[in-house]
Amino acid sequence: ANVIDDLLVYRRDKQKFLVVVNASNDEKDWDWLNKVRNGEVRVDNQRPWTLAFGRNVILRNLRDRAAGDDMRVDIAIQGPRSRDILLKLDSSLTDQEAIKALAWAQLCEVSLDGIDLIVSRTGYTGERMGFELFVHPDKAVAMWNALLEKGESLGLKPCGLGARDSLRTEAGLPLYGHEMGGMLNLGVGQAGFGNFIKTYKPWFIGRQAFLDQEEKRDGEVIRFTFDEKRTRMAHLGDPIVDERGKVIGTVTSCAINSEGSLTGQAYVGEKYTKEGTALYIYQGAPEQAGKAPAELTKGDRVTLPARATVITRFPK
Repeated sequence: ANVIDDLLVYRRDKQKFLVVVNASNDEKDWDWLNKVRNGEVRVDNQRPWTLAFGRNVILRNLRDRAAGDDMRVDIAIQGPRSRDILLKLDSSLTDQEAIKALAWAQLCEVSLDGIDLIVSRTGYTGERMGFELFVHPDKAVAMWNALLEKGESLGLKPCGLGARDSLRTEAGLPLYGHEMGGMLNLGVGQAGFGNFIKTYKPWFIGRQAFLDQEEKRDGEVIRFTFDEKRTRMAHLGDPIVDERGKVIGTVTSCAINSEGSLTGQAYVGEKYTKEGTALYIYQGAPEQAGKAPAELTKGDRVTLPARATVITRFPK
């Protein structure tokens, strides 16, 4: 039940799917899918001889030049005006209607400014109106420039992963390596997304391991905000204590929110997940211990935790 990656699977046709992975996990995901298909890894600890479904599936890596015209890279355009910007690009009436008709997580295949695209109404910013454009890498620069040109009057600005990370943190969305997997090796249930695992299904890879993990789970990822604006940024791995100094959890993410405060996520014990609970966070905790209290003298400095408060996991 360990998390290999957090990704999206789109159904393009009855027997055709598009899997969009984290770029940093591309090789690992590709290796895992191939080994599962070929029966080279164990997929059931209770029945080691078990083989997964889909042994005859055809896997294609669309980041590989061997994919030819089907190669794809991802450009995300997010925000309440994102659809208006897409519709300003040259396209047929049919393609415009297809984009307008997209519900959350649906996709369509269109041509914008003469460039063939797969367009999905998705994103990782917490914004309900947003799109991801899957474009051939040779056409990516042209598409990027067209978006900036047509979107300038509507306030479109280029942003990097830092901006994405602050938005997804404020929205309470998990990221592989932070709220799932990573140094804490957090599972889906610990990340707060156990309801997405359909345990009524008789079998899938990791089903029993997930059930065992959930039975022993004693904590969950929460969202918090620091009580004061003028405080330091917290980072992955920073320890959290309660009002009595007991270590109760660990910071997983932190970023500046839209109001200028620091908002983050953390894995804490079940007892401390309730909204309004006070947390005390040692931001940037040093690896080396300082002086013992009995050795302190006038003028010495000691690290004190900053107070934060548990807020709703997702913005209301």
